[in-house]
Amino acid sequence: MEATKLATPTLDQKPYYNHERGFTLYQGDSLELLASMEAEQFDMIFADPPYFLSNDGVTCKSGRMVSVNKGRWDRSEGVEANHAFNLEWLKQCQRLLKPDGTIWVSGTQHIIFSIGFAMQKLDYKILNDIAWFKVNPPPNLSCRYFTHSTETVIWAARNEDSRYTFNYDKMKEMNEGKQMKSLWHIMSPRKAEKEHGKHPTQKPMKLLNRIVLAASDEGDRILDPFCGSSTTGLAAVEKGRDYVGIDQSEEYLDLSIKRFEDLL
Repeated sequence: MEATKLATPTLDQKPYYNHERGFTLYQGDSLELLASMEAEQFDMIFADPPYFLSNDGVTCKSGRMVSVNKGRWDRSEGVEANHAFNLEWLKQCQRLLKPDGTIWVSGTQHIIFSIGFAMQKLDYKILNDIAWFKVNPPPNLSCRYFTHSTETVIWAARNEDSRYTFNYDKMKEMNEGKQMKSLWHIMSPRKAEKEHGKHPTQKPMKLLNRIVLAASDEGDRILDPFCGSSTTGLAAVEKGRDYVGIDQSEEYLDLSIKRFEDLL
């Protein structure tokens, strides 16, 4: 699926979708596509990688017990294999960042410690660990744990020498004139954000809007290597940035296109 006018592609493979407003999607294996891209072309990356949670368990959604299984892409192959995967895609993302670029990675306890360790091994400069408090989390059905109500978002610069973008004044303005803290109270995606369909790990627009405004400027180029339904892309385009998203699923790429074209 393509719009009528194509922007310059970032690699030899033809885009799945490419629009003149700077919204580009690729279908395929993220590791392969990342490795084939030209280095140092992105100002910011947001990544929501597999959490490896699809273990045949159950959770609560909209008051109903449902399976936690999201797809083959979310199945764990063991701690070592999962970490090797994280190390490889983070290495490729570091190569693709401009010298002063930054990356944001979201995750739960199941992967976030691996992500943090991999970043340290690769000499990223970790800037913040944002605690996203979901405000309206689903209840814990087993009653054997505290209710899981946060995700961590790690923000890191490409390396120690990066003179990264942080729009401090904008964040202070959005926080009623006070310094913004690393605890963010943001509800999970509301019904209106899923009117065209839903992705099992969809992030709220408010979260991505804040991230885009915090660490990028108009005209910057943003990559999402596991784009899902492209909430990152919607936030990027709305704020005047260019966007490149990658996903294996034709279903979710088509959902991304519907959501994007609804903005036009």
